[in-house]
Amino acid sequence: MKPYLYSFIVAFALIIGCKNEKKTTTTEVEKELSILEKLAYANGFENWNKVQELKFTFNVDRDTSHFERTWIWEPKINQVTAITDVDTLTYLRKDMDSVAHKTNGGFINDKYWLIAPINILWDKNGIDYDHSQNVEAPISKKPMQKLTVVYSNEGGYTPGDAYDFYFGDDHMVKEWMFRKGNQAEPSLITTWEDYVDIGGLKIAKMHQKEDGSFKLYFTDVAVKTN
Repeated sequence: MKPYLYSFIVAFALIIGCKNEKKTTTTEVEKELSILEKLAYANGFENWNKVQELKFTFNVDRDTSHFERTWIWEPKINQVTAITDVDTLTYLRKDMDSVAHKTNGGFINDKYWLIAPINILWDKNGIDYDHSQNVEAPISKKPMQKLTVVYSNEGGYTPGDAYDFYFGDDHMVKEWMFRKGNQAEPSLITTWEDYVDIGGLKIAKMHQKEDGSFKLYFTDVAVKTN
């Protein structure tokens, strides 16, 4: 082989090698997800753009009392229908009167319980968060990862509130703690259990306190996709 031809082949191989190395590095960076994204994607966030309608009934059993309300949400047009035993109200979330605004507070609460791991990704610009490893979960006492989310003091229905999510390496929430106004003491601690896959969304249907005196759960969950 002639010297100049050998030099050309070596130089060409080096150029290709550099390009491949750069491509690999870029791909690795693109695959690196934030902790908020990891939780959201573990719960089916990649399928959310297919959701045309999300229907669910929010139930609370506290001691001997029972409360429930049903929601039908059409996220493409952001229309909500609230159904209770006394009334039905349909409204667009971008155009709410005082009655709809009050009703929407219940919707915000109930959908947060339903899809909180996805909701916190939507809320990322209005929260501060901290991620810890190997933290003892409050109910099971098992070592888990912990994500603390604190909402801004401005805007929203419950400004300044904090949530502690406890989860394993699969990024599926197993327990959580709600702290009103970011106070140190917990306001409520419940499980996240009875997961189902509906329309590509992973939903925990049951949340309950350790002593069973409080149960929050979902029934009639249905997802329509395009």
